[in-house]
Amino acid sequence: MTSQVSSPAEQADGADGADGVVVGEQRTAAGGSSKDVRRLDRVIIRFAGDSGDGMQLTGDRFTSETASFGNDLSTLPNFPAEIRAPAGTLPGVSSFQLHFADHDILTPGDAPNVLVAMNPAALKANIGDVPRGAEVIVNTDEFTKRAMAKVGYETSPLEDGSLDGYHVHPVPLTTLTVEALKEFDLSRKEAERSKNMFALGLLSWMYHRPTEGTEKFLQQKFARKPEIMKANLTAFHAGWNFGETTEDFAVSYEVAPAATAFPTGTYRNISGNLALSYGLIAASKQADLPLYLGSYPITPASDILHELSKHKNFGVRTFQAEDEIAGIGAALGAAFGGSLAVTTTSGPGVALKSETIGLAVSLELPLLVVDIQRGGPSTGLPTKTEQADLLQAMYGRNGEAPVPVVAPCTPADCFDAAMEAARIAVTYRTPVLLLSDGYLANGSEPWRIPEIDELPDLRTQFAQGPNHTLDDGTEVFWPYKRDPQTLARPWAIPGTPGLEHRIGGIEKQDGTGNISYDPANHDFMVRTRQAKIDGIAVPDVEVDDPSGAAGTLVLGWGSTYGPITAAVRRLRGAGDSIAQAHLRHLNPFPRNLGEVLKRYDKVVIPEMNLGQLATLIRATYLVDAHSYNQVNGMPFKAEQLATALKEAIDG
Repeated sequence: MTSQVSSPAEQADGADGADGVVVGEQRTAAGGSSKDVRRLDRVIIRFAGDSGDGMQLTGDRFTSETASFGNDLSTLPNFPAEIRAPAGTLPGVSSFQLHFADHDILTPGDAPNVLVAMNPAALKANIGDVPRGAEVIVNTDEFTKRAMAKVGYETSPLEDGSLDGYHVHPVPLTTLTVEALKEFDLSRKEAERSKNMFALGLLSWMYHRPTEGTEKFLQQKFARKPEIMKANLTAFHAGWNFGETTEDFAVSYEVAPAATAFPTGTYRNISGNLALSYGLIAASKQADLPLYLGSYPITPASDILHELSKHKNFGVRTFQAEDEIAGIGAALGAAFGGSLAVTTTSGPGVALKSETIGLAVSLELPLLVVDIQRGGPSTGLPTKTEQADLLQAMYGRNGEAPVPVVAPCTPADCFDAAMEAARIAVTYRTPVLLLSDGYLANGSEPWRIPEIDELPDLRTQFAQGPNHTLDDGTEVFWPYKRDPQTLARPWAIPGTPGLEHRIGGIEKQDGTGNISYDPANHDFMVRTRQAKIDGIAVPDVEVDDPSGAAGTLVLGWGSTYGPITAAVRRLRGAGDSIAQAHLRHLNPFPRNLGEVLKRYDKVVIPEMNLGQLATLIRATYLVDAHSYNQVNGMPFKAEQLATALKEAIDG
């Protein structure tokens, strides 16, 4: 039979501007049981528990199986900054949200349709985000008086009626897991650790996720601990079987693959930091230069160091320095030696690296400075996201030290942004700041693996010999004689005969590179370095304005792309006209940006800061740009932005 029903996706606020349609079907499930199977167009699931409960691993595995199934997806990991926060407390809650669909989506969703809460702290920390009518799966074993009192529950929320507006599934996850593993030679504490696999199995049954990938993952991860491997597999299968046989879960759900959402190609699920790492490796190959990373571990950039250290077979060298200053110093030395040099960090590290970035500006050497932004100031919010380093990237150095700034807009786009940053660095002989953030770094989405012939040719020529003739006819090498098109100086590799030249941070004489304190020369060099950055060739900004009649333009940069686009889709679906543009290049701005801004009566700039891009736009183009700002460590929600943009249109 078929019937029209209301989907959890329609009840929640997480849709990216599309209407949900659900059809229920009665089917015969494996094992002979008959359960209702309903088709959804999208689902948002949040796994939440103590930081030791394995929620990130559970979310990662569910995401991997969802990607292999062919759904479009977007994820939002959220975890404490502490390595191990106090068990059972609100600061110790770790969560992983996944939005997957049979169509193109852009965000991890505004609110979960399903919350899996492993303990009282997880329930209390997340229930406020869950819309009425959503499903809540609760591990009842953890709802002891002591555990509830620890987070401020005077009575059990499972019994006092406070959850009556939700579809609550009380499941003794811990007890069921221990019972499933009773034949293994494990202590109760060891057996309890597999309860996240039980939950993963249950949710995998509930949403018809493949299981082969998780089974293979567990076999590989615990290959040297066969008893632990078998226990985790058993818990995973027990969770699946529990969903199949229990009467509490009378319905399972199907979300079809997003067959029309993607161009033809080979896809994989990828996080922003992984995409950025691959982009750096690809750039080094396309430039025919060895890749060198000089770095110091810092959240949320450390994954790039971890990943690149695995790829010595591609000629990658990684150096974990004793501090941020040493990391960039080593990278700049590698650039002088002819490598594609990179240093990775977050906002606090950029502050420490600022003097050496200025030295790279003076030496005019290619250097990629990757800033995975996080909440600040100072140590701030290490595991939360923010966009507040833009002005630091633009101006956070002594003297006039202009640096190009590039920002990716999605996790997969981090690959292309890394390629673009490398192009600018090697072509124009300049340090480049690449501004990602924690939301992009840890989030993931499907990525089409490009063909080699689709990648740009980044090869460059090193200086080979004399490039200037003196008045007396002598041929000499001038290290600061510039390319007339790019204003880039020669890249002279140390040890090349005849190319000996002086380096250092003291001002150079134009052409010769000799030390110069001449006022006129300093003025000329300052203006020339600025002209080089201003002259960088970047694509025009593209405007999405289907009606051509919009009076309001929403302008964004970086990771706000997904929420902004989702909000714009909602408004257009409701009949409003609004234009959208998104910046990848923040220094220099695209040459057509001023003309674009003047076409619209209103310009609204949403940012996860207090208006840094808006400040630059106002100063550069004298446009009365309106800021919409958020600095709570979390990405924008689509509904929130849609409301703000609607007010701008109507105001």
